[in-house]
Amino acid sequence: MPRKTSRNAQGGGTIRQRSDGRWEARYTVGRDPGTGKQVQRSIYGATQKEVRQRLQQITMDIDEGTYTAPSRLTVEEWLNTWLNDYLLDVKPRTIQKYSSTVRNRLIPNLGKIKLRDLSARQIQHLYNALYRGTDGLRQLAPKSIHDTHGTFHRALQQAVEIGLIKSNPSDVCKLPRVKKAEIQPMDSAQISNFLHRIEGHSFELIYRIDLFTGMRMGEILGLSWDCIDWKNGVIRIYRQLHQIKGGYEFGSLKNDKPRTITVAPSVLEAFKQQRTRQRQWRLIAGSAWSNPDDLIFTNEIGQHVARGTVFNSYKRIV
Repeated sequence: MPRKTSRNAQGGGTIRQRSDGRWEARYTVGRDPGTGKQVQRSIYGATQKEVRQRLQQITMDIDEGTYTAPSRLTVEEWLNTWLNDYLLDVKPRTIQKYSSTVRNRLIPNLGKIKLRDLSARQIQHLYNALYRGTDGLRQLAPKSIHDTHGTFHRALQQAVEIGLIKSNPSDVCKLPRVKKAEIQPMDSAQISNFLHRIEGHSFELIYRIDLFTGMRMGEILGLSWDCIDWKNGVIRIYRQLHQIKGGYEFGSLKNDKPRTITVAPSVLEAFKQQRTRQRQWRLIAGSAWSNPDDLIFTNEIGQHVARGTVFNSYKRIV
């Protein structure tokens, strides 16, 4: 069968039918600055009409200066690049969450697709499978799917901003509704019971301070002794303790705004108890003691307290 060739109506390229039956359009995007030769690219399609329409759009983009060269990167390659090069302004704990989502959900399911070929339909299919627990995937709660989408959308938006893709295919995806659980504060009887149950626990003082101040756990564990204004009964909160691989790191608060809170005498008393206990530990530990950040809450040799350990103990109590 003879191959057909036609000049594009816009004069921006040529269209021909290949020997395998597919249609190919070739177009010029400029000249190589080193050799002066024309740089040509091709697009393919099942029908002449499909290829012609795509070619017309490309030549229009070239004329208007909005053309973006198709990227050869796969989704996996781009996500790894994004994690390594584009998160300098992100908190360490958030980077850990992004990395976990990329490694466990996005790369295994969409990683081999060319970034330029990734479609909203493919992304939506993944979200649906995660929500329903189909395609061999573990079923996730709506909140987890929203988190997955947030990570992927940010990565793809960065690809748009640097010109790897023209638009973000995740923009039009639909997400399951998240039902916010009502927070039920403890009543007097529950508070009394809780205080009784934590009595003598190694984290008793942490739990008491958490209960009566409303501070986040990372904020409590990030407190140093200079944060306490004993005279005025005020605590200055300006950072959080983040657990990271191989240790810990201080980070800014969730809203990036330091604050002070006035606490009850019973809370100040809890801090005084911790100070006495820490001094005793330091005497016993001797040269093994190491608390370079002057943290309020440490273990017996001055090391930081892991937030996960505190939470897991709390779950066993309640």
